[in-house]
Amino acid sequence: MKIKDGEMTKLSLAQWQAVIDVNLTGVFLCTREVAAKMIEQKSQGAIINISSISRAGNIGQTNYSAAKAGVAAATVTWARELARYGIRVAGVAPGFIETEMTGSMRPEALEKMTSAIPLKRMGRPDEIAHSVAYILENDYFSGRILELDGAMRI
Repeated sequence: MKIKDGEMTKLSLAQWQAVIDVNLTGVFLCTREVAAKMIEQKSQGAIINISSISRAGNIGQTNYSAAKAGVAAATVTWARELARYGIRVAGVAPGFIETEMTGSMRPEALEKMTSAIPLKRMGRPDEIAHSVAYILENDYFSGRILELDGAMRI
């Protein structure tokens, strides 16, 4: 089955479920397992989830937006639940980032997308990595989602 986005009225349950399974259930399962192991080992640290600015809603992406909103909400909940064990939970919500997927877009679509970003460029993977490093280095950062979007969602 090809997994793709689509308007809500044309979105099949299989399309919905496939995106939810990967982008929300997958995050839940990974976080649950690592948190349990961290608690068992009494190891403090941070769990960082990846959300998206699409969590605020994006036409044609009901499934993806719902999944990423779920990741953001769960991240806040888990931060509160796990704080008593010295475990921080936070997230990064990228905007449009230079990836193989965006690199394969039609030039006119890429230009339209880039022109909508106030900084007039897409983010780079290393900028996402720096955001993750910031969270890891800041022991007081927990329960928040750091948006990295070139000022798209001000």
